Amino acid sequence: MDKKITIVTHSSGFHTDDVFAVATLLLVLEKDHEVTVTRSRDMEVIEKGDYVVDVGGIYNPDTNRFDHHQEGGAGQRDNGIPYASFGLVWKEYGKKLCGNDIIAYKIDTMMVQPIDFIDVDKNGLKLLETGVKNLYPDLHPFDIGLIRLVFTPTWKEDLSGLDDRFLHLAQYAKELIQRTILYLNDNLEGESVVLEDFNSSENKKIVILSNGRYPWDETLSKTPEPIYAVYENITAGTWSLKCVRNSMFSYESRKNLPIAWAGKRNGELEKITGVKGAVFCHNNLFMAVAKTKEAILKLAELALNS
Repeated sequence: MDKKITIVTHSSGFHTDDVFAVATLLLVLEKDHEVTVTRSRDMEVIEKGDYVVDVGGIYNPDTNRFDHHQEGGAGQRDNGIPYASFGLVWKEYGKKLCGNDIIAYKIDTMMVQPIDFIDVDKNGLKLLETGVKNLYPDLHPFDIGLIRLVFTPTWKEDLSGLDDRFLHLAQYAKELIQRTILYLNDNLEGESVVLEDFNSSENKKIVILSNGRYPWDETLSKTPEPIYAVYENITAGTWSLKCVRNSMFSYESRKNLPIAWAGKRNGELEKITGVKGAVFCHNNLFMAVAKTKEAILKLAELALNS
């Protein structure tokens, strides 16, 4: 280990952006340093910090200062979303943690920007709410911000444990960032295999996958030709047929399975389709199962031509 490092962030209440900013720095620094996190608003303590996050009124990555509360803020992205402390730290260290720009950018859009947006813009939460809330006004997603809230001491709890709660949540944030990096890296590798399967398929509308666990749904939805994906269920000894979605942000399939198949099983499905070995069709018409590859491909052809 090299010299000891101190990260300083503000005391009292905490928000999601400072939790994740500190978590990011811990992931970067703990490999080579013994790191201490100090929560304070004392300027003498802040000035002595090796890294200062979300406090101090300075943004200067050259001196490891990552605050956005100063007059005029700390800049904004090309899309207009201003930077909060998480975004400032991620801009500096995201690529180093992820190993490449693609994954760093994906995490910025799926995790960093939403957290920054809610922190710096009074309309951020409203703009990030889904259309579901128009139909169900009392329905609230249990998102990262709410997780932060439930970790905060309630009015009945002693505030003396606030710093411990912050550090506990920062450890959780570290694991979440690490798992997201792993997930996206593995998906990126899997996407290339799915594209190989697509390119090698004789029928571009029915893609036979070499492994159903690959992230085929997202990959194939970006390509206009595929209608169905077919793969072997290794553990069950069966084969699956699944519909390709219009996009990853929609559950609408490009072409549903025939409505007459809905909810049918075994002999009943065999009778309707004329396919020996047909096992099951989901009631929502997005998937079917058969005993053999030959049977599942027959079901796929029937569905495609229906």
